[in-house]
Amino acid sequence: MTTGSVVAFDQVTKTYGDVRAVDGLTLALHPGETVALLGPNGAGKSTTLDLLLGLKHADSGTVRLFGGSPREAIVAGRVGAMLQSGGLMDEVTVGELVKLACDLHPKPFRVTDVLARAGVSQIADRKVNKLSGGQEQRVRFALATAGDTDLIVLDEPTTGMDVTTRHAFWATMREQADQGRTVLFATHYLEEADAIADRVLVLHRGRLLADGTAAEIKAKAGARRVSFDLEGPIDEAPLRALPFLTSVDISGHTIRIQSTDADATVHALYGLGVFPRNLEVAGLGLEQAFVAITAAEESKSK
Repeated sequence: MTTGSVVAFDQVTKTYGDVRAVDGLTLALHPGETVALLGPNGAGKSTTLDLLLGLKHADSGTVRLFGGSPREAIVAGRVGAMLQSGGLMDEVTVGELVKLACDLHPKPFRVTDVLARAGVSQIADRKVNKLSGGQEQRVRFALATAGDTDLIVLDEPTTGMDVTTRHAFWATMREQADQGRTVLFATHYLEEADAIADRVLVLHRGRLLADGTAAEIKAKAGARRVSFDLEGPIDEAPLRALPFLTSVDISGHTIRIQSTDADATVHALYGLGVFPRNLEVAGLGLEQAFVAITAAEESKSK
């Protein structure tokens, strides 16, 4: 395993015409971290992973893996990647494909161990073009972990997997991190980032908006959720005029709001002369925090 930075981006920029897919990105990843990469469509997640893996080259700035170039790290077998793009070889079996990956790796694991870890031992004799979407994802994971690597990069790894398979997959990834490997994954399943990641990176328009634990990201959003029920006819206007609101959702007799000062909002609510029932005040979940952070950034750019 390694010491020091596993990945280092220093003022990295990548453009496509007038679009800045990555805009002055600076970050570092360290051994044993499990890091989630979040961002809306077009945030620059895929380009960031492509730059990290040497599939694309930065217009400016530097990308270093283990102190050297991405190519050097990959040729040395220090990086395993599971990407959405690119198909699997047809007309070969799962076992044959995984064996090929092991044969090509500088520090291979045993084929039987790789198949078992990825949960594909029972389909080792099946042709790759006969697999379901979830099975294809598990085969891609097997290829990414065919050898002893220090960094595992995963792009939407659990797409197409059922709940049981997803849980088993993440249990395996925790084992990888516990062994000192760094795991970087991009996902649209924010509950996975909340439950799995030691650290969360939020990208928006190629820039790093937030970097911290899931709890720190939630706190950065600066808002809390307030929910309550009201009986009888509901006058929406004064509710929507409550102070410090960032959003309001009225569904029947249930009101759900987000506030940057929940105490002041609740005080003003009682000042309306209404009697809220089942009042709850809670912190934002990671999904709500993510939406709040990116929405605030969008409003700045208008």
